[in-house]
Amino acid sequence: MINLLILLAMPEAVRNQYRDRLAAQFPELNVTLVDHHSKVGPHIAAADALVTFAPMLSDHVLAGAQRLKWVQALGTGVDNLIDRPALRRDVIVTNVHGIHGAPVSEAAIGAMLALARNLPRAIRLQGKRQWQRFPAQLLHNKTVGIFGIGAIAEALAPKCKAFGMQVIGVSSAPRTLAGFDRMHHTRELAGLLGAFDFFVLLTPLTERTRNCIDAGVFAAMKPTAFFVNLARGGVVDEPALVAALREERIAGAALDVFTEEPLPADHPFWGMDNVIITTHQGGFCDVYIDHAWPTLEANMRRFLAGDFGGMINVVPH
Repeated sequence: MINLLILLAMPEAVRNQYRDRLAAQFPELNVTLVDHHSKVGPHIAAADALVTFAPMLSDHVLAGAQRLKWVQALGTGVDNLIDRPALRRDVIVTNVHGIHGAPVSEAAIGAMLALARNLPRAIRLQGKRQWQRFPAQLLHNKTVGIFGIGAIAEALAPKCKAFGMQVIGVSSAPRTLAGFDRMHHTRELAGLLGAFDFFVLLTPLTERTRNCIDAGVFAAMKPTAFFVNLARGGVVDEPALVAALREERIAGAALDVFTEEPLPADHPFWGMDNVIITTHQGGFCDVYIDHAWPTLEANMRRFLAGDFGGMINVVPH
């Protein structure tokens, strides 16, 4: 029997869906489900395959995986997985991509609207039962800069255009895409920042992008501009962002991802009125499993058949 370990730090009803679907579709599997990396101890040594999201891993998980042959990451990002020394070179790593355009682009629009309309202020006033009126900002006629151009950015740009925004893309591989007014190379970023009313971060975390959004970036932004991070926390120099927000060098930020997750309770972001915090919710939606299932099912079938060469979305490491 093949031992499958599922590690998902998610609500019970959500994580059970993965277990139940896999167990029903593949009765030859011995399926174990845990909800936190601290609970893998009794199971990881016997696991032949692991299904998880890369941010949910910890060093001891891979270090104890003596029989592990395959890791199916349920997201696109594989940082915190392929960069861990404990991951053996012979372990196959696969991911899921091409399914995040709708949920993450909608999260970006929601973040921009929440910042522009200062919804946190409205919610604070509601909690105090206070009636105050204040003018909202518009997305219409504003400029949004999108850093990192992949499937999510391609879905986001037309949505921004529907709000009447000017859309500028920033990419290591500039190209013509629908919804973008123009696109620039990443090396041109410094000269573009002053034009952005909203700066949306979507780039993957790599050694090249780690901490690339630093104090210089925030200093070059307009004091009225908003910053939105739906990429990875490690792309941002968080102390520099804290300073920029405290000193009102930028107007505010909507942050979905952080260098350390869960975000520590004593982190300064929690107490900032000009910050909106969401808990790595960008792609987490009610139909995520339906979108991820074709990749998961196809790879499981091939893994069980020994067709390792036929597995899809294999990530080199």
